Amino acid sequence: MNALSSEQLQSYNDAYQASERNQLATLALSKSDLNNVAFCPRAADKMRQKFSLEIPTMEVTNQKSSGRCWLFAATNVLRERIASARNIEKFELSQSYLAFWDKFERCNYFLESIIETADRPHDDRTVMFILQTGVHDGGQWDMFANIVRKYGIVPKDVYDETHQSSNTRQMNYVLNRALKIGAAHLRRMVREHRSGEEIQEYKNDLLSKIYGFLASCYGEPPKSFDFEWVDKDKAYHVESGLTPLTFAERYGVPELLEETVSIIHAPTADKPFDKTFTIRYLGNVAGGRPVKHLNLDLADFKAAIIAQLRDKKVVWFGSDVGHYGDRELGIWDDQSFNFDLLTGLDLSMSKEDALDYNLSAMNHAMVLTGVNLENGQPTRWRIENSWGDEKGDKGYYVCSDSWFDQYVYQAAVEKRYLGQRQKLAEQEPVMLEPWDPMGTLAR
Repeated sequence: MNALSSEQLQSYNDAYQASERNQLATLALSKSDLNNVAFCPRAADKMRQKFSLEIPTMEVTNQKSSGRCWLFAATNVLRERIASARNIEKFELSQSYLAFWDKFERCNYFLESIIETADRPHDDRTVMFILQTGVHDGGQWDMFANIVRKYGIVPKDVYDETHQSSNTRQMNYVLNRALKIGAAHLRRMVREHRSGEEIQEYKNDLLSKIYGFLASCYGEPPKSFDFEWVDKDKAYHVESGLTPLTFAERYGVPELLEETVSIIHAPTADKPFDKTFTIRYLGNVAGGRPVKHLNLDLADFKAAIIAQLRDKKVVWFGSDVGHYGDRELGIWDDQSFNFDLLTGLDLSMSKEDALDYNLSAMNHAMVLTGVNLENGQPTRWRIENSWGDEKGDKGYYVCSDSWFDQYVYQAAVEKRYLGQRQKLAEQEPVMLEPWDPMGTLAR
């Protein structure tokens, strides 16, 4: 390992002093945000909220101080179909209802993973990954589908937000502390060769206490309810005596989940295109269906999304929103910022390298509601976010197609929009390691 010499340090200092760009950057950055200094207004002007193909959608939702973007995006997809069926102008499904059951099921999944790996040392990479990940707010489309298949859905006015559902940091801390204490105890029980019945008895006792804690945070989920609404013509309606599962069935949700698959664009050597992949220890419902991704090249990935949008159906998608964004304006565009010119650094990186070298990975799920096409090719995309209505165009955002190419990784589309590639989604998936970047949205 080579140490820095005093001669090298002096040469670096001399180069800095001789650079007018560095001197200007020093003046600009001394009292201004780096993003603001690198901002390119003429490029940002092209990020207009005008689209050749746009699906009218309802007001945006707000996940507040929680990481439930995947649930908000998924319920925003479903609510459009239910609202259309009943001529409703304003409507939300309960994200808290799904979050409650996801949290509870994921606690069981975590404890079962701990039991399954209890014969490994505590510093084994997989064990450490399970412990470090714990139980948090993130998730994947297939995890959403597992919860809905088992527990159904309910309108938001049947099971509304609480302080804890909207502000999850402290709740998650308490939950993960209890789970890690439970993990240590379960691993000791396995090492002591305690019986399977004793181990499950301890786990079930812990789960009973966790259920009580979650019910205190969210309220206990409803077993039945009446669905009341006022349509666009101001007429009142009610459907009585529903359960969460019968409500989902009445509006075709199980059929939609069966028809919808997760597609990804991950151009890395370990993931050949037109193959399916799953990720070890990524899930929420023990015994549920595994997370499964079909990897497509970029042209096929976009074609499936655009085909669904052309059919007037919005699209759930996952991306990395930590790059080249302005939340006030509601834009994501790599051409609207010139960090290379400002810093003198080469900041370009291929999507493949960005995944392999941990520069980028999915961290936010939203809904695509439109696209601007020129000569059949996309130039920008309209996005329904779940960060409230104060930023962007009343909470709607726009991204450039070049940003999409680099930072959009996943979408949930109906199989029919895959064209000749429909059968590819039925392949037996290749198993990836728990820390694969295609699982980051659930961590």
